[in-house]
Amino acid sequence: MNSRLIKNSKVLVTGGAGFIGSNLIEALLAQDNNVVCLDNLSTGKQENIEPFLTNNNFTFIKGDIRDIDACKKAVKGVDYVLHQAALGSVPRSIEDPKSTNDVNIGGFVNMLIVSKDEGIKRFVYAASSSTYGDHPALPKHEETIGSPLSPYAITKYVNELYAKIFSDLYGIETIGLRYFNVFGRRQDPNGAYSAVIPKFVKSFIKKNKIIINGDGLTSRDFTYIDNVIQANQLAALTNNKNALNTVYNVAYGEATSLNELFSTLRNYLTDFDSEIQNIEPVHGQERSGDVKHSLASIEKARKLLDYNPKYSFKQGLKIAVKWYWENLQ
Repeated sequence: MNSRLIKNSKVLVTGGAGFIGSNLIEALLAQDNNVVCLDNLSTGKQENIEPFLTNNNFTFIKGDIRDIDACKKAVKGVDYVLHQAALGSVPRSIEDPKSTNDVNIGGFVNMLIVSKDEGIKRFVYAASSSTYGDHPALPKHEETIGSPLSPYAITKYVNELYAKIFSDLYGIETIGLRYFNVFGRRQDPNGAYSAVIPKFVKSFIKKNKIIINGDGLTSRDFTYIDNVIQANQLAALTNNKNALNTVYNVAYGEATSLNELFSTLRNYLTDFDSEIQNIEPVHGQERSGDVKHSLASIEKARKLLDYNPKYSFKQGLKIAVKWYWENLQ
Protein backbone atom coordinates (compact mmCIF):
# COMPACT_ATOMS: atom_id res chain seq x y z
CA MET A 1 0.00 0.00 0.00
CA ASN A 2 1.26 3.45 -0.84
CA SER A 3 1.98 5.44 2.30
CA ARG A 4 1.86 9.04 1.04
CA LEU A 5 0.39 10.85 4.01
CA ILE A 6 -0.35 14.52 4.64
CA LYS A 7 1.91 15.68 7.48
CA ASN A 8 2.78 19.00 9.15
CA SER A 9 0.34 20.92 6.95
CA LYS A 10 -2.74 23.06 7.46
CA VAL A 11 -5.80 21.33 6.01
CA LEU A 12 -9.39 22.51 5.69
CA VAL A 13 -12.03 19.79 5.76
CA THR A 14 -15.44 21.16 4.79
CA GLY A 15 -18.32 19.07 6.08
CA GLY A 16 -15.89 17.85 8.73
CA ALA A 17 -18.62 16.97 11.23
CA GLY A 18 -20.05 14.46 8.77
CA PHE A 19 -19.23 10.78 8.45
CA ILE A 20 -16.41 11.00 5.89
CA GLY A 21 -15.19 14.42 7.03
CA SER A 22 -14.77 13.43 10.68
CA ASN A 23 -12.83 10.31 9.71
CA LEU A 24 -10.53 12.42 7.55
CA ILE A 25 -10.00 14.85 10.44
CA GLU A 26 -9.17 12.01 12.83
CA ALA A 27 -6.50 10.68 10.44
CA LEU A 28 -5.06 14.13 9.71
CA LEU A 29 -4.75 15.06 13.40
CA ALA A 30 -2.96 11.77 14.07
CA GLN A 31 -0.45 12.77 11.37
CA ASP A 32 0.53 16.07 13.03
CA ASN A 33 -1.51 18.41 10.88
CA ASN A 34 -3.34 21.57 11.79
CA VAL A 35 -6.96 20.93 10.81
CA VAL A 36 -9.81 23.38 10.27
CA CYS A 37 -13.36 22.06 10.09
CA LEU A 38 -16.11 24.11 8.42
CA ASP A 39 -19.58 22.69 9.00
CA ASN A 40 -23.05 24.16 9.60
CA LEU A 41 -24.14 20.96 11.43
CA SER A 42 -27.22 20.58 9.21
CA THR A 43 -26.36 16.96 8.44
CA GLY A 44 -23.02 16.70 10.28
CA LYS A 45 -23.04 16.02 14.02
CA GLN A 46 -21.32 17.84 16.86
CA GLU A 47 -20.62 14.46 18.50
CA ASN A 48 -18.48 13.41 15.50
CA ILE A 49 -16.00 16.22 16.22
CA GLU A 50 -16.38 16.27 20.02
CA PRO A 51 -13.17 14.25 20.60
CA PHE A 52 -11.14 16.80 18.58
CA LEU A 53 -12.31 19.96 20.35
CA THR A 54 -9.64 19.71 23.05
CA ASN A 55 -6.87 19.26 20.46
CA ASN A 56 -4.84 22.47 19.99
CA ASN A 57 -4.31 21.61 16.33
CA PHE A 58 -8.05 21.56 15.61
CA THR A 59 -10.28 24.54 14.83
CA PHE A 60 -14.03 24.25 14.37
CA ILE A 61 -15.82 26.99 12.45
CA LYS A 62 -19.59 26.67 12.52
CA GLY A 63 -20.51 28.11 9.17
CA ASP A 64 -22.22 27.43 5.88
CA ILE A 65 -20.46 27.02 2.52
CA ARG A 66 -23.28 29.13 1.03
CA ASP A 67 -21.80 32.04 3.02
CA ILE A 68 -18.65 33.18 1.21
CA ASP A 69 -17.36 35.05 4.28
CA ALA A 70 -17.41 31.82 6.30
CA CYS A 71 -15.54 30.13 3.44
CA LYS A 72 -12.94 32.94 3.38
CA LYS A 73 -12.36 32.65 7.10
CA ALA A 74 -12.00 28.87 6.96
CA VAL A 75 -9.46 28.81 4.11
CA LYS A 76 -7.03 31.37 5.66
CA GLY A 77 -3.47 30.06 5.56
CA VAL A 78 -4.55 26.60 4.42
CA ASP A 79 -2.34 24.29 2.30
CA TYR A 80 -4.96 21.76 1.20
CA VAL A 81 -8.74 21.77 1.00
CA LEU A 82 -10.60 18.45 1.29
CA HIS A 83 -14.09 19.50 0.30
CA GLN A 84 -16.67 17.03 1.66
CA ALA A 85 -19.54 19.42 2.46
CA ALA A 86 -22.70 18.69 0.49
CA LEU A 87 -26.36 17.87 0.85
CA GLY A 88 -26.20 14.17 0.07
CA SER A 89 -28.98 11.72 -0.79
CA VAL A 90 -30.81 11.11 -4.04
CA PRO A 91 -34.29 11.02 -2.38
CA ARG A 92 -33.67 14.31 -0.54
CA SER A 93 -32.67 15.99 -3.81
CA ILE A 94 -35.89 14.77 -5.46
CA GLU A 95 -37.94 16.22 -2.59
CA ASP A 96 -35.94 19.45 -2.30
CA PRO A 97 -33.96 20.21 -5.45
CA LYS A 98 -33.43 23.88 -4.55
CA SER A 99 -31.52 23.29 -1.30
CA THR A 100 -29.46 20.54 -2.95
CA ASN A 101 -28.57 22.93 -5.77
CA ASP A 102 -27.79 25.89 -3.49
CA VAL A 103 -25.45 23.90 -1.24
CA ASN A 104 -23.85 21.56 -3.74
CA ILE A 105 -23.32 24.04 -6.57
CA GLY A 106 -23.46 27.50 -4.94
CA GLY A 107 -21.39 26.37 -1.97
CA PHE A 108 -18.93 24.52 -4.20
CA VAL A 109 -18.29 27.61 -6.33
CA ASN A 110 -17.75 29.67 -3.16
CA MET A 111 -15.13 27.18 -2.00
CA LEU A 112 -13.37 27.24 -5.37
CA ILE A 113 -13.28 31.04 -5.37
CA VAL A 114 -11.82 31.39 -1.87
CA SER A 115 -9.33 28.55 -2.49
CA LYS A 116 -8.14 30.23 -5.69
CA ASP A 117 -7.83 33.62 -3.93
CA GLU A 118 -5.93 32.07 -0.99
CA GLY A 119 -3.51 30.28 -3.34
CA ILE A 120 -3.91 26.84 -1.75
CA LYS A 121 -1.76 23.95 -3.02
CA ARG A 122 -4.60 21.65 -3.99
CA PHE A 123 -8.39 21.36 -3.90
CA VAL A 124 -9.59 17.77 -3.51
CA TYR A 125 -13.36 17.33 -3.58
CA ALA A 126 -15.95 14.63 -3.06
CA ALA A 127 -17.53 13.79 -6.40
CA SER A 128 -20.06 10.98 -6.75
CA SER A 129 -20.71 7.72 -8.57
CA SER A 130 -24.25 9.06 -9.17
CA THR A 131 -22.68 11.01 -12.06
CA TYR A 132 -22.73 7.81 -14.16
CA GLY A 133 -26.51 8.11 -14.32
CA ASP A 134 -28.25 5.84 -16.78
CA HIS A 135 -25.12 4.64 -18.59
CA PRO A 136 -25.43 0.84 -18.57
CA ALA A 137 -21.78 -0.22 -18.97
CA LEU A 138 -20.05 -2.00 -16.07
CA PRO A 139 -17.55 -1.41 -14.62
CA LYS A 140 -17.82 2.37 -14.64
CA HIS A 141 -14.94 4.20 -16.33
CA GLU A 142 -14.37 7.87 -15.54
CA GLU A 143 -14.57 9.06 -19.14
CA THR A 144 -17.97 7.51 -19.93
CA ILE A 145 -21.07 8.84 -18.20
CA GLY A 146 -24.79 8.80 -18.96
CA SER A 147 -27.65 11.20 -18.21
CA PRO A 148 -28.16 12.02 -14.52
CA LEU A 149 -31.14 10.40 -12.77
CA SER A 150 -31.60 12.92 -9.93
CA PRO A 151 -31.02 16.57 -9.01
CA TYR A 152 -28.24 15.35 -6.67
CA ALA A 153 -26.44 13.65 -9.57
CA ILE A 154 -26.70 16.84 -11.65
CA THR A 155 -25.11 18.92 -8.87
CA LYS A 156 -22.20 16.52 -8.47
CA TYR A 157 -21.53 16.52 -12.22
CA VAL A 158 -21.69 20.33 -12.33
CA ASN A 159 -19.03 20.35 -9.56
CA GLU A 160 -16.71 18.46 -11.89
CA LEU A 161 -17.34 20.95 -14.69
CA TYR A 162 -16.66 23.90 -12.37
CA ALA A 163 -13.47 22.34 -11.00
CA LYS A 164 -12.18 21.80 -14.54
CA ILE A 165 -12.97 25.33 -15.66
CA PHE A 166 -11.33 26.83 -12.54
CA SER A 167 -8.22 24.75 -13.27
CA ASP A 168 -8.18 25.90 -16.90
CA LEU A 169 -8.90 29.57 -16.23
CA TYR A 170 -7.16 30.24 -12.92
CA GLY A 171 -4.56 27.48 -12.57
CA ILE A 172 -5.91 26.04 -9.30
CA GLU A 173 -5.04 22.34 -8.96
CA THR A 174 -8.16 20.20 -8.44
CA ILE A 175 -8.91 16.49 -8.13
CA GLY A 176 -12.41 15.01 -7.84
CA LEU A 177 -13.02 11.67 -6.16
CA ARG A 178 -16.14 9.85 -7.28
CA TYR A 179 -17.07 7.98 -4.13
CA PHE A 180 -18.89 4.67 -4.46
CA ASN A 181 -21.14 3.87 -1.45
CA VAL A 182 -18.74 4.61 1.37
CA PHE A 183 -19.40 2.96 4.74
CA GLY A 184 -17.76 2.63 8.14
CA ARG A 185 -17.54 3.99 11.68
CA ARG A 186 -19.62 7.06 12.51
CA GLN A 187 -21.99 6.67 9.56
CA ASP A 188 -25.42 7.70 10.83
CA PRO A 189 -28.08 4.95 10.94
CA ASN A 190 -30.91 7.36 11.77
CA GLY A 191 -33.16 9.48 9.58
CA ALA A 192 -34.95 9.11 6.30
CA TYR A 193 -31.82 9.56 4.21
CA SER A 194 -29.40 7.31 6.05
CA ALA A 195 -27.27 4.90 4.02
CA VAL A 196 -28.24 1.26 3.67
CA ILE A 197 -25.46 -0.38 5.72
CA PRO A 198 -25.93 1.51 9.03
CA LYS A 199 -29.70 1.36 8.55
CA PHE A 200 -29.66 -2.44 8.16
CA VAL A 201 -27.22 -2.88 11.07
CA LYS A 202 -29.38 -0.84 13.40
CA SER A 203 -32.49 -2.79 12.39
CA PHE A 204 -30.69 -6.10 12.97
CA ILE A 205 -29.50 -5.00 16.42
CA LYS A 206 -32.96 -3.75 17.39
CA LYS A 207 -34.57 -6.77 15.67
CA ASN A 208 -36.77 -4.48 13.58
CA LYS A 209 -38.18 -5.29 10.16
CA ILE A 210 -35.60 -4.92 7.37
CA ILE A 211 -36.96 -3.75 4.03
CA ILE A 212 -34.94 -4.39 0.88
CA ASN A 213 -35.96 -2.12 -2.00
CA GLY A 214 -37.14 -4.18 -4.95
CA ASP A 215 -35.87 -7.72 -5.65
CA GLY A 216 -32.58 -7.16 -3.77
CA LEU A 217 -30.51 -7.69 -6.91
CA THR A 218 -29.57 -3.99 -6.97
CA SER A 219 -25.79 -3.97 -6.53
CA ARG A 220 -23.25 -1.48 -5.22
CA ASP A 221 -19.50 -1.14 -4.99
CA PHE A 222 -19.41 -0.70 -1.20
CA THR A 223 -16.21 1.04 -0.13
CA TYR A 224 -14.72 1.06 3.36
CA ILE A 225 -13.93 4.49 4.85
CA ASP A 226 -10.17 3.85 5.24
CA ASN A 227 -9.83 3.38 1.47
CA VAL A 228 -11.41 6.82 1.04
CA ILE A 229 -9.01 8.41 3.55
CA GLN A 230 -6.13 6.89 1.58
CA ALA A 231 -7.46 8.24 -1.73
CA ASN A 232 -7.90 11.79 -0.39
CA GLN A 233 -4.30 11.92 0.80
CA LEU A 234 -2.90 10.48 -2.43
CA ALA A 235 -4.91 13.06 -4.40
CA ALA A 236 -3.68 15.93 -2.22
CA LEU A 237 -0.02 14.95 -2.47
CA THR A 238 0.50 13.50 -5.94
CA ASN A 239 3.24 15.25 -7.86
CA ASN A 240 2.29 13.55 -11.10
CA LYS A 241 1.17 16.43 -13.34
CA ASN A 242 -0.88 14.02 -15.47
CA ALA A 243 -2.92 13.12 -12.38
CA LEU A 244 -4.25 16.65 -11.83
CA ASN A 245 -7.48 18.42 -12.81
CA THR A 246 -9.46 15.27 -13.43
CA VAL A 247 -11.70 12.80 -11.56
CA TYR A 248 -11.20 9.32 -10.15
CA ASN A 249 -13.39 6.47 -9.01
CA VAL A 250 -12.81 5.70 -5.35
CA ALA A 251 -14.09 2.21 -4.64
CA TYR A 252 -12.87 -1.32 -4.08
CA GLY A 253 -13.87 -2.57 -7.53
CA GLU A 254 -16.29 -5.29 -6.45
CA ALA A 255 -20.11 -5.40 -6.68
CA THR A 256 -22.33 -6.67 -3.86
CA SER A 257 -26.10 -7.06 -4.16
CA LEU A 258 -28.49 -5.93 -1.42
CA ASN A 259 -29.40 -9.59 -0.86
CA GLU A 260 -25.71 -10.46 -0.35
CA LEU A 261 -25.28 -7.45 1.92
CA PHE A 262 -28.23 -8.62 4.02
CA SER A 263 -26.92 -12.15 4.49
CA THR A 264 -23.31 -11.06 5.17
CA LEU A 265 -24.47 -8.58 7.81
CA ARG A 266 -26.72 -11.19 9.37
CA ASN A 267 -23.80 -13.63 9.61
CA TYR A 268 -21.43 -11.08 11.16
CA LEU A 269 -24.00 -9.83 13.67
CA THR A 270 -25.01 -13.35 14.68
CA ASP A 271 -21.55 -13.59 16.32
CA PHE A 272 -22.78 -10.96 18.78
CA ASP A 273 -26.39 -12.17 19.15
CA SER A 274 -27.44 -15.63 17.94
CA GLU A 275 -31.12 -14.62 17.56
CA ILE A 276 -30.20 -12.36 14.64
CA GLN A 277 -29.73 -15.48 12.48
CA ASN A 278 -33.54 -15.87 12.36
CA ILE A 279 -34.27 -12.44 10.83
CA GLU A 280 -35.62 -12.54 7.26
CA PRO A 281 -35.90 -9.55 4.90
CA VAL A 282 -39.08 -7.96 3.57
CA HIS A 283 -39.03 -6.80 -0.06
CA GLY A 284 -40.50 -3.36 -0.79
CA GLN A 285 -40.73 -0.98 -3.76
CA GLU A 286 -37.78 -0.01 -5.96
CA ARG A 287 -36.55 3.51 -5.10
CA SER A 288 -37.01 6.19 -7.78
CA GLY A 289 -33.87 7.89 -9.12
CA ASP A 290 -31.70 4.93 -8.14
CA VAL A 291 -29.13 3.35 -10.42
CA LYS A 292 -29.70 -0.44 -10.60
CA HIS A 293 -26.07 -1.53 -10.68
CA SER A 294 -22.87 0.22 -9.72
CA LEU A 295 -19.35 -1.14 -10.05
CA ALA A 296 -16.18 0.91 -10.44
CA SER A 297 -13.07 0.45 -12.46
CA ILE A 298 -10.27 1.72 -10.21
CA GLU A 299 -7.54 1.37 -12.84
CA LYS A 300 -7.18 5.11 -13.43
CA ALA A 301 -6.66 5.80 -9.71
CA ARG A 302 -4.24 2.86 -9.44
CA LYS A 303 -2.21 4.11 -12.37
CA LEU A 304 -2.12 7.85 -11.75
CA LEU A 305 -2.53 8.13 -7.96
CA ASP A 306 -1.00 4.81 -6.81
CA TYR A 307 -4.35 4.07 -5.15
CA ASN A 308 -4.39 0.57 -3.75
CA PRO A 309 -7.41 0.01 -1.50
CA LYS A 310 -6.41 -1.92 1.58
CA TYR A 311 -9.85 -3.10 2.72
CA SER A 312 -12.20 -5.33 0.75
CA PHE A 313 -15.95 -5.02 1.29
CA LYS A 314 -16.01 -7.96 3.74
CA GLN A 315 -12.89 -6.88 5.66
CA GLY A 316 -14.29 -3.37 6.08
CA LEU A 317 -17.76 -4.63 6.94
CA LYS A 318 -16.44 -6.86 9.72
CA ILE A 319 -14.68 -3.89 11.36
CA ALA A 320 -17.70 -1.61 10.85
CA VAL A 321 -20.12 -4.15 12.35
CA LYS A 322 -17.98 -4.41 15.49
CA TRP A 323 -17.95 -0.60 15.79
CA TYR A 324 -21.74 -0.42 15.39
CA TRP A 325 -22.30 -3.20 17.90
CA GLU A 326 -20.25 -1.28 20.47
CA ASN A 327 -21.81 2.11 19.69
CA LEU A 328 -25.47 1.39 18.89
CA GLN A 329 -26.44 -0.56 22.00
